[in-house]
Amino acid sequence: MAAHTMRAIRLHEHGGPEVLRYDEVPVPVPGPGEVLVRVHAVGVNPPDWYLRGGLTSVPGKPDSTVSLPVIPGTDVSGVVEAVAADVDGLAVGDEVFGLLRFPGFDGRAYAEYVAARASDLARKPPGVGHVHAAGAPMAGLTAWQFLIEVGHDHPSPFQEARHRPTALGAGTTVVVNGAAGGVGHFAVQLAKWKGARVVAVASGAHASFLDELGADRFIDYTTSRPEELVHDADLVLDTVGGPHSRRFLRTLKRGGALFPVFPGEFDDEEIAKLGVTVSTAQVRSDSAQLAELGRLLGAGTVRVAIDSTYALADARAAHERAARGHLRGKIVLTVA
Repeated sequence: MAAHTMRAIRLHEHGGPEVLRYDEVPVPVPGPGEVLVRVHAVGVNPPDWYLRGGLTSVPGKPDSTVSLPVIPGTDVSGVVEAVAADVDGLAVGDEVFGLLRFPGFDGRAYAEYVAARASDLARKPPGVGHVHAAGAPMAGLTAWQFLIEVGHDHPSPFQEARHRPTALGAGTTVVVNGAAGGVGHFAVQLAKWKGARVVAVASGAHASFLDELGADRFIDYTTSRPEELVHDADLVLDTVGGPHSRRFLRTLKRGGALFPVFPGEFDDEEIAKLGVTVSTAQVRSDSAQLAELGRLLGAGTVRVAIDSTYALADARAAHERAARGHLRGKIVLTVA
């Protein structure tokens, strides 16, 4: 059985990486529909530092879901330690990975143990280690739900229309901006899996990495302007998004689409004149999609790149690394 107490990273106040504290807290008790997971590795994601910085409600849920102190984190890989009576399909000893309770800030993943909804977990592929599996859920599902299949009917907090992925295949060109990052490096590989031609935009240091992932063309944004070099793209997935995303509109053919991962400011007249679509989605936990992604990971069709790993106790250093930017893949916390 699990110990009665565990170590976890908690926020007692909002602020910079220095507010992450390594505390001793009770081990959670799984409720109905949940399992207790002995955590081996935790993925570090943007919502973790948004929460640390003071964001306490996610888009679409205006009320704060956070009371301090809080354990951040959503992405885990580990081993099932206990199972609620009503859970079928998972047993003690199963190796699992998942995106916990997202959208929301109650994943509580930066810990030695976590109570997770069974419906948020998938079996970890046997050939993939915990560190790599923990890097996959949020970034991999974001790429999947933007590019392959949304997989749910929840309304988007960002737009009225339902997000519809572009059909990808031979003859389609996909531009991925921020291609070396967490979401970006999955997007490059998923688009290649679908047969698309992929143009990867990142800084020059990542050229050979993206070549290894299968990108057909590389553009170094530090020396060139991708919006002047690319024309007639079917789709741009802009993992950077935000106010500069509109510059990619001119790279699209009529009927093309721009998917900013972080919503930006767009001029409706310009979009109408160009005959293109702008659409964004909000990633959600989904065990069935994660299982499909897991099969691709297990087969080696898609791989998780690890930027760096830190011990759980060193979460502050992991957040400092994230703040420096220019990540190649994922930052992961390891739990002894």
